[in-house]
Amino acid sequence: MQPTPHFLDKQLTELDFVRLQRLSASHTTAGLADLLADADVVPGPQIAAEVITMYSQFELEDRDSGERRVLAVCYPEDAEPSSGFISVLSPLGCSLIGLPAGAQVRWQTPTGERQGLVRAVLFQPEASGDYVT
Repeated sequence: MQPTPHFLDKQLTELDFVRLQRLSASHTTAGLADLLADADVVPGPQIAAEVITMYSQFELEDRDSGERRVLAVCYPEDAEPSSGFISVLSPLGCSLIGLPAGAQVRWQTPTGERQGLVRAVLFQPEASGDYVT
């Protein structure tokens, strides 16, 4: 059996990996544990500019509605879904972190599974030389 598409080829920067490990110590979620176990970890300067890292801004298209939103995956204390800041601990945030532009993503909601497409990474901290955010 092959892994589900949303866990294929995920990459995390070394810094994001360490910070997410710390977060997982105080917040137990299966999605985060799977992410940390399966992701390829790369140095910040070597991550491709089209990969969603923490605080990257990207455009996500909902496959059901066709709606496009600009979102950013963040830590729980910075989450503000109505402004597009999605916690990495949420099913959506955990499904998105580490994916490249063009990737299809699936996540669970209280009403069932949703699907989307990462249309573009609009801003990535590492691509702008910020390796500590």
